[in-house]
Amino acid sequence: MKNKHLTCLAGIVLAAATGLSVAAPSSSAAVAGGHVVRPGESIQKAVDAARPGDTIVVLPGTYRESVLITKPGLTLLGTGSRTVIRPGAATGNVCATAGNGICVLGASGKPVDDVSIRSLTVSGFKKNGVWSSWTDRLTVRKVTSTNNGTWGIGQERSTRGEFLHNTARENGDAGIFLANTVDAEAGATDTLGAEIRDNTLTGNRIGVTARRVRNLTVQDNLMTGNCSGVFVVGDESRPRAGAMTIQDNRIIANNKFCPANPRLSAIQGTGIVLTGSEDTTVRSNLIRNNVGSTPLSGGIVLVKSFVGAPNTGNSITDNVVEDNQPADLADRDTGTGNTFVRNQCGTSEPAGMC
Repeated sequence: MKNKHLTCLAGIVLAAATGLSVAAPSSSAAVAGGHVVRPGESIQKAVDAARPGDTIVVLPGTYRESVLITKPGLTLLGTGSRTVIRPGAATGNVCATAGNGICVLGASGKPVDDVSIRSLTVSGFKKNGVWSSWTDRLTVRKVTSTNNGTWGIGQERSTRGEFLHNTARENGDAGIFLANTVDAEAGATDTLGAEIRDNTLTGNRIGVTARRVRNLTVQDNLMTGNCSGVFVVGDESRPRAGAMTIQDNRIIANNKFCPANPRLSAIQGTGIVLTGSEDTTVRSNLIRNNVGSTPLSGGIVLVKSFVGAPNTGNSITDNVVEDNQPADLADRDTGTGNTFVRNQCGTSEPAGMC
């Protein structure tokens, strides 16, 4: 979009966010290459009218609908906590039917490229707050996703996603969830450098779940009050999950209790768990006061995957891991090539790793 278009839209959003009077156009009206949606109007109608590359500005208000995006290059831009999307009628587009708030959906061989979702709140959906499948370079920035039934922000079958400066709290499963696929068995997806950075993840089952994916970074996030901070899930499939970096996160007091389910034991007091991962780097994280008594409890924990696949070749280095129970570092696996070096910790399983 041309600079003058961005300037015009930025002015509208700034005026709305600061309470200044602005003569916004009527429903879904085009404004210098963009669209403005006001309370009582339909976000979906604006999305349907937009062309690739357009921006949809959603003014302060509560919008009761689900939003489906299938066009490349669109930006959905709210005004932070004042733009709220909540469930409406569970009919209409496939996003609403599935119980999701905002969906970005492509297809096999035809990913949706360069969509951006920014500065809004998605809350109370039966399934996921923000969900995407078959996308490339999706950006989710400064989104608050709360009290959704499964994932706060989730993605599958996608590459080069960026999840930056978001808040995900009190969601039924993970605050942020990246996976190869959720409806079939397959080897790990190479995300081509997906990034989960500077997010605040609280009160979820798990802060970040990376399930059967490779080549991504989880960095500079705050995770507290979840059952577990980070959960890396792999198995015996090829390619293996892993080849990721988890660094510079603050993972503190994730002591919520989550009961067992058919695939996992109960979770409580868990900082970072690696299951069936290979060649993952865990470094320079602050992991404190994660306390529990489940098989997954501890500061940094390595365990076999659900199907018994071991962790191999992972590096746990330069972390501050303190006051976690039953141990700061726990290698409860039989995999090979996993190294624990220069970590500041008090207790380990087996002894001698601190």
